[in-house]
Amino acid sequence: MLLEIPSVLAPAQVTAARAALDAAEWVDGRATAGHQGARVKNNQQIPVDHPAGRQVGEVILHALGGNALFMSAALPLHILPPLFNRYATGQTFGTHVDGSVRTVPGTGRRLRTDLSCTLFLSEPEEYEGGELVIEDTYGSKTVKLPSGHLILYPSTSLHHVTPVTRGTRLCSFFWLQSMIRDDQHRTLLFQMDVAIQRFGMENATHPSVVSLTGIYHNLLRQWAEMG
Repeated sequence: MLLEIPSVLAPAQVTAARAALDAAEWVDGRATAGHQGARVKNNQQIPVDHPAGRQVGEVILHALGGNALFMSAALPLHILPPLFNRYATGQTFGTHVDGSVRTVPGTGRRLRTDLSCTLFLSEPEEYEGGELVIEDTYGSKTVKLPSGHLILYPSTSLHHVTPVTRGTRLCSFFWLQSMIRDDQHRTLLFQMDVAIQRFGMENATHPSVVSLTGIYHNLLRQWAEMG
């Protein structure tokens, strides 16, 4: 499932985040890439332990916790602290797949990457190029969203960032482990949740609302992994 989550951050939050990140130290993005990714990666990142990154990351995680669409679609169990990258003119990230397991900084605890997230912090008109291209089940999907919007997609997907030809592209990126490991199961639960909510809004007292909600939670109970 590939899904746009609109307005994760409000405009004022984006402005504050950008001010904090602009004043931070930036390093070569290849420092955090794996062997395969480092060969095709050309961008800048904020170090994992940088105070500005932690500060903005906490704002993002708090916003996601209150975002009903994100919670329904992702069913997150663990979320890695958000990271931040910047692409200037000529910079790009070639086709790659995200690593399957990552370590939570400072803990040694490992997390399976079920879903990848990119949160845009630059407006589309601020830069040319820099599109995120994701190989979906039905072909390639090109993504370039307004600031504050997030794209959620399976970490198994091949993807790349096209070269920036003008301006600067600023984003946050991170991964999560879902309670539902199987993408098809996760998609079915999301579709069912959306349908139940729509049906409930139109037929709040209909007995099927309770019945369908029970089926949803029984499926969630059967498929969820909580380890």
